[in-house]
This record gives sequence, C-alpha cells and structure tokens, in this order.
Amino acid sequence: MSKLTHLDESGAANMVDVGDKTDTVRIATASGCVIMQPQTLELIISGNAAKGDVIGTARLAGIMAAKKTSDLIPLCHPLMLSKVTVEIKPDEALPGLRVSATVKLTGKTGVEMEALTAVSVTCLTIYDMAKAVDKGMVISNIAVDSKTGGKSGDWQRSYSGSN
Repeated sequence: MSKLTHLDESGAANMVDVGDKTDTVRIATASGCVIMQPQTLELIISGNAAKGDVIGTARLAGIMAAKKTSDLIPLCHPLMLSKVTVEIKPDEALPGLRVSATVKLTGKTGVEMEALTAVSVTCLTIYDMAKAVDKGMVISNIAVDSKTGGKSGDWQRSYSGSN
C-alpha cells in the first residue's frame, strides 16, 4: 500500500505539489443512491413534489458541487473542469433513485473527489426536496466506480456492492 500523500514527514496535513506532473485527460465516475418509500418515488417521478422539479434541481446541484469541491474538501486543488454530467434514474426495485456523476478535465490531478462530491450533493438535494413526505430516506453506497488518466493509470471498481 502507498503512503498517504497529504501528510508530510512529521504527519502534518499538506497540499500535494502537482506542479511537476504531466497534464493528462482524467475522468472519474462515481455513483450512489437514495432509497425511499415507493410513494415518494412516484411523487418525484410524476413531478408533483411540493418543492418542484426534484430531479432537475438535484442534477444542477450536483454539477455545481463538483465545481466547488476544493471549497468543501480540505487540501483538494481548485480545478478547471471541462465536463460534469449527473444522471439520476428511478429504480423501483430499491425503491429510489440511482445517481451517477462523471467528471472530466485535462490536468495534473484526478477528479475522483469532484465526482464523489457531485453524487453526494445530488443525493442530499433529493433528500432535502422530498423530506417533507419521507424523512426515512437513506442515502447509500456512494463510491468511485472508475478513474482514468494520471500516473497511476486506469482503475475500475471490481465489485458492485448493493448499489
């Protein structure tokens, strides 16, 4: 296992110097889900939630969150993202909504944290917009699914868990 890159020799937190790294195309995908009552899912899908368009608002929140990751997570580099997509799909088997985000840039550091932040804030926004009818919703299984680019190369999650 590699050593933690955000700690110096004395164990103090520091921001990694990526200045000498080569620019490469980097893409990361993350996913998660919001489990809810079937009636809540139907309310969201039908567009009849009291707060408005849950899916559209949550998608926009996720995109905005990816762009603000360095403001939220200590030691993350501010990045010039070239693309952020957030997909939200109903899944009656959960029941609930499955969320995935893909983030891309050409740069010196990866975008896994931006993808995770996009998924997390999308799920939180779904919860916020529907909590009046279902306080028991569960946000679950947020994880990086894949990443490409950079010195460490490509990586893909080899297990799906229950997501």
